[in-house]
Amino acid sequence: MKPPPFDYHAPRDVAEALEVLAASGEGGKVLAGGQSLIPLLNMRLAAPSVLVDINRVAALDVLEVEPGGVRVGALARHAAVERSPAASRVQPLLRAALRLVAHPVIRNRGTVVGSLVHADPSAELPAVLAVLGGSVRLARHGGAVRDVPAAAFFTGPLESALEAGELAVSAFFPSLPPRTGAAFQEVARRHGDYAIAGAAAVVGLDEDLRVTAARVACVSAGPVPVTVDVTDACARRPAASVPWDAVADAVRGNVDPEEDVHASAHYRRHLTGVLAVRALRLAAAEAARAAHGAAGGMTGGVAGRPEGVE
Repeated sequence: MKPPPFDYHAPRDVAEALEVLAASGEGGKVLAGGQSLIPLLNMRLAAPSVLVDINRVAALDVLEVEPGGVRVGALARHAAVERSPAASRVQPLLRAALRLVAHPVIRNRGTVVGSLVHADPSAELPAVLAVLGGSVRLARHGGAVRDVPAAAFFTGPLESALEAGELAVSAFFPSLPPRTGAAFQEVARRHGDYAIAGAAAVVGLDEDLRVTAARVACVSAGPVPVTVDVTDACARRPAASVPWDAVADAVRGNVDPEEDVHASAHYRRHLTGVLAVRALRLAAAEAARAAHGAAGGMTGGVAGRPEGVE
């Protein structure tokens, strides 16, 4: 199929892009990687009157890594972030999740910020941003830049806090605190497919290696990434003695997955609990390793590449 007709603009800088978007109103749509938008256009599920192609805006093709976290510009490709040793060192959960995003060819073109703006609750990166407490920076012509936290950014299936005339210029993924680990787990019919269910987890330990903070963000478990704080369910115990069955029940009680051709809602809820506990256990183990390695400067870690994937 062919997309419906639209006006095409290819601005050279952010200011010009914002001017075009402001003039476009509700009909404006931004093209970055296009891995989600182009199929929507071709199937006529999206029909913008103006397409603003930002691929010539070099200022947006940036990856800033600092001790406090990783800021990903709107044109940074999945592959560029995945292959960045500096980004992986500061926020390793990004690389763990990016390796599960579709296939290498798609990751060569797709963008991290584009995935966030697409706001698919079955995608990995919204869950990563949610569990880390990250944010998305939005800009508009003649207005102030605003940073929207993940908890407020995802508003529904394929819907975000991005307003007409705004451009998502970057996303920020905070680094892990000391003695903290992270992990990502998912199950898909084939590697590269959207996950039937998945979970990103972050666990923090105290000096005695007892769990002081634990939370998960669940994939394909609701209209947006479902973040569940299970710190109380972990009962401030060492990871080895945490009542994981109770933790799984706490997670399952907070998700509301839908049924589709791939899985029933009951199975998806059950699987979410299993994957959440698996990710939490791995994150706790990485946190313990980070705590033992703190003397050598290591403050956080990540685990979670499932079996059978690259």
